[in-house]
Amino acid sequence: MSNHNEISSFIWNVCDDVLRGLFKQHEYGYVILPFVVLRRLDCVI
Repeated sequence: MSNHNEISSFIWNVCDDVLRGLFKQHEYGYVILPFVVLRRLDCVI
């Protein structure tokens, strides 16, 4: 189970570090789908 937590943490840390602050509020619609896909991948792993 520890491996799952490490992978999940890694995915969300990358998202947080790379994507936070790059998009303005009117651009959120362009990134919602990729975030949903990332969340689904997190749930599958």
